[in-house]
Amino acid sequence: MLDDRARSLLKTLVERYIADGQPVGSRTLSKASGLELSPATIRNVMSDLEDAGLIISPHTSAGRIPTARGYRLFVDTMLTARPLDLAGSASEFAAARGQLQPDQPQRVIAQAAQLLSNLSSFVGVVTAPRKASVFRHVEFMRLGDKRVLVILVAPDGDVQNRVLFTAHDYSQGELIEATNFLNAHYANLSLEEVRERLQGEVEVLRGEIGVLMHAAVKAGSEALAENEDQVIVSGERNLLGVQDFGHDMGSLRKLFDLFEQKTQLMRLLDTSSRAEGVRIYIGGESRVVPYEELSVVSAPYEVDGHVVGTLGVIGPTRMAYDRMIQIVDITSKLVGNALSQR
Repeated sequence: MLDDRARSLLKTLVERYIADGQPVGSRTLSKASGLELSPATIRNVMSDLEDAGLIISPHTSAGRIPTARGYRLFVDTMLTARPLDLAGSASEFAAARGQLQPDQPQRVIAQAAQLLSNLSSFVGVVTAPRKASVFRHVEFMRLGDKRVLVILVAPDGDVQNRVLFTAHDYSQGELIEATNFLNAHYANLSLEEVRERLQGEVEVLRGEIGVLMHAAVKAGSEALAENEDQVIVSGERNLLGVQDFGHDMGSLRKLFDLFEQKTQLMRLLDTSSRAEGVRIYIGGESRVVPYEELSVVSAPYEVDGHVVGTLGVIGPTRMAYDRMIQIVDITSKLVGNALSQR
């Protein structure tokens, strides 16, 4: 537990380091804190903060910088929200609202990632909306000898096409019969519900209809699987200009590997989607993205009241967390509103 004096000095030190990127010395801290303390007293408090693992002294400077633990304490207990103050941010958000076309969800996601990157000057990431495993309409079309096109239409209008290779050469009449039967009895059910009902009703169904229905469910499940785990990343090159990374090629290489593989990012963002509001991972706190130099600010976004994806900003631990929180929060609402208009 820190007393008020130590908390005030830690808060000032973190804010100064975020703003300037330079280790903070006792003289600077004395002026910036506004506390009437002697340099010796400040040095003693800084020594206590260092012993607590909240700040460290780089080799090349007598000043101190925050540790990941120091940033965490700052974010959790000292961060004060303030109006978003970014040059041009209001116009960028207004422009983004007009550009996020609800009839083009992939474009919405790509533009949201770019918006996050532009406003933060770091990396923007957005997971594509998870598809509902429900179909509104299905249609079978004959393509030729033992080839059938199955068309699945989701409630949001999304269309998935799959070519089925069948053991039997179905006529178009048989395919129309299967189409009408499936839409009449199974439309607006989830694929899992359809699968369960098919298992119970297989004796009732005529052979070819049952086979086609099983094939349609399998095709729908495959289509959903392909659409999952999609994450859009924008602004990776911004990290090349970040002072904290610019001279550490090893860290940069690890980060670019992360953005390339995306699997770890998906796991992190999936975890974030189960939390309410903005979530912050600082300096390797997450086992999913265990990089000491990296922080992630993320939030889920909703469509019609249901969480369908996550977005966020990835950058150095030395970031303006209050500003990133608001960028992420506002963008999540913009994306949710755009996609809810479908």
